[in-house]
Amino acid sequence: MVSTLREAWLDTPVVNEQQPVPVVKEKKDILNVTWEGYYETAEHLASKIRDSGWEFNHIVCIARGGMFIGDMISRTFKKPLAVTFTSSYRGENGIEQNKLIVSKHIAMTTDTLEKCVLLIDDLTDTGDTLEKIKSHIQEAYPDVVEIRTAVLWHKTCSKFKPDYYAESVQEHVWIHQPFEHYDKISPEKLKS
Repeated sequence: MVSTLREAWLDTPVVNEQQPVPVVKEKKDILNVTWEGYYETAEHLASKIRDSGWEFNHIVCIARGGMFIGDMISRTFKKPLAVTFTSSYRGENGIEQNKLIVSKHIAMTTDTLEKCVLLIDDLTDTGDTLEKIKSHIQEAYPDVVEIRTAVLWHKTCSKFKPDYYAESVQEHVWIHQPFEHYDKISPEKLKS
């Protein structure tokens, strides 16, 4: 059965309808998330937000990891989406964590952020990203009176606990999300 968010967000066929697609495969300290697992986790997060009864005016997602979930939640709740950008993982393999770089501006189609903002990222690791972006929004947008945070995966070691999260994972788990496949592709390797 295809999930509601999946149908609303991306009409992608399941790899093989005849055989069940594994939602999540665990291997040692690595959590490999399939597209199906991603959609299910996203719906679980969306239902937690809905069940809280909290009303919000805007969604701000943190690029790059929070863009997919931000878009999905924005479409589901019919709220405007704004995007901010950060970077902390670098190096050839993209897993070396360095100083967090935060963009000065938030890209949005409205003039400003309104009263209640839902700040979304894919996961909490140290918690620094959500903490810094939340502080930035509070300083730069005085009309915002409440900011709540949401992630798909909350690592138990994080010093910042989001208001909403779909799953809790141990600190030593490295999460591979399905869109990371594109990190290994260059334009030259694309099929015509």
